[in-house]
Amino acid sequence: MMDAIMHAEVGDDVFGEDPTVQKLEKEVASLLGKEAAVYVPSGTMSNQMALRVHSQPGDEVILEGDAHIRHYEGAAAAGLSGLQLYPVYGDRGILNASQVAAAVRGQHDWDPQTSLVCLENTHNRAGGTVYPLETVRAISDVARENGLAMHLDGARLWNASVASGTSEADFAACFDTISVCFSKGLGAPIGSALVGSEEHMAKARRARKAFGGGMRQVGLIAAAALHALRHHRSDLAKDHDHAQTLADGLAGFGSVSLDPAQVETNIVMFDVTDGRTALEVLSELEAVGVRMVPFGPTRIRATTHRDLASEDISQALIQAEPVLNR
Repeated sequence: MMDAIMHAEVGDDVFGEDPTVQKLEKEVASLLGKEAAVYVPSGTMSNQMALRVHSQPGDEVILEGDAHIRHYEGAAAAGLSGLQLYPVYGDRGILNASQVAAAVRGQHDWDPQTSLVCLENTHNRAGGTVYPLETVRAISDVARENGLAMHLDGARLWNASVASGTSEADFAACFDTISVCFSKGLGAPIGSALVGSEEHMAKARRARKAFGGGMRQVGLIAAAALHALRHHRSDLAKDHDHAQTLADGLAGFGSVSLDPAQVETNIVMFDVTDGRTALEVLSELEAVGVRMVPFGPTRIRATTHRDLASEDISQALIQAEPVLNR
């Protein structure tokens, strides 16, 4: 990856002249079976561009209540595009078609107008859960019947594809736009892409500029993303295996509540049950060299990634045991 960065051919991407960005956009669009893509600095920007493309100020967007767009994007839907979010809570982050159908509004003058359905695959706050393709297709059918657009927050779509055996293109076929991330499981230092039709991506480029995402000789970092896309997707199954090993070990600790059978990809969620808060436990874990993040008063998230080997998982469990096995 460092070699790809050092030898990247660059140009001015604001003018559409960066050849490495062009290669990345063409390749990721082709992989997802769409016409075009736009490279952006972050997944938040990519999601917010999609919301802008598909909606008008005052519209309402249906999404799962724990979605990244709702929890971790700084209320950008309201601040940037004047949108209202309609949260519907699914089963471990997974909505069904009847829930989406019931949430559609706009039949009356006093209703907000629903314009868009957003799904997240894998679902971060739910612990890396994977949408079954048949569920996605059923929700897409509901959206089409009601004249709604479909957007996928697919920051971890690569993981969903590996875990389910469903191609990224088959998932993407259900959506008008898809956001994918290069800096999570794929290991690039920065960057995401929004993928869709030529028409939608033309609108997305205008939104990217308005949101401050116009970049110049960005081929330096696009080269890292392109390398990750080409060479790192096949390694994601190892991350999933490591997460399962970690979950199995954590589940045996006395202060942990965790069902290893619910671990589907590279995210392990667990609760601390001995009266300590997540922040207290995380401070103790960091002191012994294990880093995780808080996801609630007693909830903690651990994520496996390509820089970890099997022995690292074993060592993390050894170091965490005095903190978590009480």
